[in-house]
Amino acid sequence: MSNHVLRIFTILGCTSLFVTCEQDQPVAPELNFEESLQQQLILAEPGDVILIPEGTHEITRSLSLNVPGVTIRGEGINSSILSFKNQIQGAEGFLVNADNFVIEDIAIEDTVGDALKINESNNVTIRNVRTEWTGGALTTNGAYGIYPVQSSNILIEGAVAIGASDAGIYVGQSTRIVVRNSVAEYNVAGIEIENSTFADVYDNVATNNTGGILVFDLPNLPVQGGRNTRVFNNRIVNNNTANFAPEGNIVGDVPAGTGLMVLANDNIEVFGNQFADNDSTHIIVVSYYITERPFEDPSYDPFPELIFIHDNQFGGGGENPDSEPLIALQQATQRAIPAVVWDGAMIPDRAPQQILCLADNVNLSFVNLDAGNGFAEPSFNATNHACTLPQLPEVSLGLVK
Repeated sequence: MSNHVLRIFTILGCTSLFVTCEQDQPVAPELNFEESLQQQLILAEPGDVILIPEGTHEITRSLSLNVPGVTIRGEGINSSILSFKNQIQGAEGFLVNADNFVIEDIAIEDTVGDALKINESNNVTIRNVRTEWTGGALTTNGAYGIYPVQSSNILIEGAVAIGASDAGIYVGQSTRIVVRNSVAEYNVAGIEIENSTFADVYDNVATNNTGGILVFDLPNLPVQGGRNTRVFNNRIVNNNTANFAPEGNIVGDVPAGTGLMVLANDNIEVFGNQFADNDSTHIIVVSYYITERPFEDPSYDPFPELIFIHDNQFGGGGENPDSEPLIALQQATQRAIPAVVWDGAMIPDRAPQQILCLADNVNLSFVNLDAGNGFAEPSFNATNHACTLPQLPEVSLGLVK
């Protein structure tokens, strides 16, 4: 056999052998979008950018990330959508436990539980993210939309949160927080800062929630002593959605028609906001005792202190209160509930000016409910609260603004 023929035979034989081997090997099925995304999150390394393309992508199981320095990036809050409508596994949609985390330009819809939970993380940026339960305001919706907890250096901007049965944008037990240029609507609480320190909440719109913005400090949590929150330059209007929180939740005590509620928190500055048409009251400042819930934590301070409300605009509202004391007050006075309501719970050896100061507000009206005496003698005299307090400093995160 000539060398030329032998060469052709060898090539043909190898080709045939190659085809046969390929046919004998099992062919790996192509990953669908959910599987591919899960794999990227598992194999991610610091510095990776995981892209979410345009489209509605069905996700059936919780997503999670615990690698620092990763960015999740979509193509817009109405373009790149992770839909959990048919979720069959997991307590939340997306769970992150990772420092230096960025998520932007994406939507998370219809999760069984919380939509986006960030836990024990430092340097978190949540930018242009929408969380939504598309079936409307239902008790069966997940509790929290955007939910950083026990974290630090948190920036939330350009967010949209709709339909949470607890809080649309919630930051809890955390420090150094900025929430800005965001929209919260049709949640029980639109924006909530709870048991946290050094927070700036500004240039947001809170509308059609049960309560627009809440600043709470609660007992029996690992982190307590909420203080130093500024709420400013927000539009807080028409927060009159009936409370749809599951029974037993603390936010279930928030009256529908509440603009801003400060509960047992200290060093709060509220200024430059527009309040309008909140049916119960625009601002309510109360101690934890107003909830009538017992607590046994000896280190917990149930009283609000050093609340400075100044340079806000008030319009409308107070016409249809959703609270027994406020309803009784309206029936007794035959007029709308005042713009600022204080429960009147006094701290021993503290002057009223050390609890609440009011200055330079437009269309201000005020009531002290005298809750400590069973609401016996409400007072509309704000003279004791005509004072100022030191303005709080800007919160600096050290992140890219």
